[in-house]
Amino acid sequence: MQYRKFERSGVKASVLGFGCMRLPVQAGVEGDPIDRPEAIRMIRKAIDSGVTYVDTAYGYHNGDSENLVGEALQDGYRERVLLATKLPVWKVEKYEDMERLLDEQLSKLKTDHVDFYLLHALDKARFHQMRDLNVFKFLDDMVAKGKIKYPAFSFHDNAEAFREIVDSYPWHMAQIQMNVLDEFNQATLEGMKYAASKGIGIVIMEPLRGGALAAKLPEEIRALYEKAPVKRSAVEWAFRWLYDQPEIMTILSGMSSMEQLEDNLKIFEGALPGAMTAEEKELMTQVRLAYESRVRVGCTGCEYCMPCPAGVQIPKIFRNLDSNAMFDTLDKFGGFYNKLVAEGHGADQCVKCGACESACPQHFDIRDKLESIHKEFAQ
Repeated sequence: MQYRKFERSGVKASVLGFGCMRLPVQAGVEGDPIDRPEAIRMIRKAIDSGVTYVDTAYGYHNGDSENLVGEALQDGYRERVLLATKLPVWKVEKYEDMERLLDEQLSKLKTDHVDFYLLHALDKARFHQMRDLNVFKFLDDMVAKGKIKYPAFSFHDNAEAFREIVDSYPWHMAQIQMNVLDEFNQATLEGMKYAASKGIGIVIMEPLRGGALAAKLPEEIRALYEKAPVKRSAVEWAFRWLYDQPEIMTILSGMSSMEQLEDNLKIFEGALPGAMTAEEKELMTQVRLAYESRVRVGCTGCEYCMPCPAGVQIPKIFRNLDSNAMFDTLDKFGGFYNKLVAEGHGADQCVKCGACESACPQHFDIRDKLESIHKEFAQ
């Protein structure tokens, strides 16, 4: 296992982190409860194999992930890891809610402190709300009380919002979505490097885009990988592209089977910064471009077109179409789209008023695209 050092906190963490959002569940049981014996076995196997970073959150697995992690870290395992969990900012209405929620989490985790405590899934609006509720004082007070060690945040928005948050407080860590397809999305690779230049350690979530980069490969993507002199799985290529970046401290993997864990342990044996050759970097650029060429619309999800006077869920339709086209899963889009139609939010509701097109910064011919999508996918 390889390790990297967080600059501001001075602690070392394994490059592979155990993400506890997709733990194994009991097959066929309503509500998908966690398979507790197997999940605990996997977490302890990971720690015994050198993994020192475990990540969970208040809402994962319907609120049960923290309980499971607390169980798994008994018998001396807690002292061997950096434990990260997250404040559910959407549940915070007043200042006092923050410590109350943290105390609830500490109880579930069976510990007196967490190492990295993240403001969960910040976007610009949530950040402003939490800032106005004096969240920085809360973080400072919890550090002083010893309930948390390293204040941090996770993020889903654009690069401008990311820089604003980065510049607002002496964060120890930022958890961002990053993979070969997100180089120019969300925080962006450039934004990641900016945060790292300020001493903020970077932890990666969604390294496989929710598993899409490891699932069904479009034929042109498969052909690119097969041309490479060194044969690697799509999973290994995706992780390799990330751990090549020296700014990245830890890459979270939401492992749901022992097979996935063992595969990742092998992949991360060589998780060194600068591991990729120039030819391999060019290969991954070609992979990204090949995926992007499959996009049907190119909607950024800015929602300037919303609300639609007729109730059409324009960004949802476009973004889901693009995602499924990219990963060759248009059959899934058909089911999604027809559910929207049944709910009265499909393209068939469009009255062609044009309000969306006048607001769209990308100048898409939205009305024509909606009509085309409905003709192709409506049942």
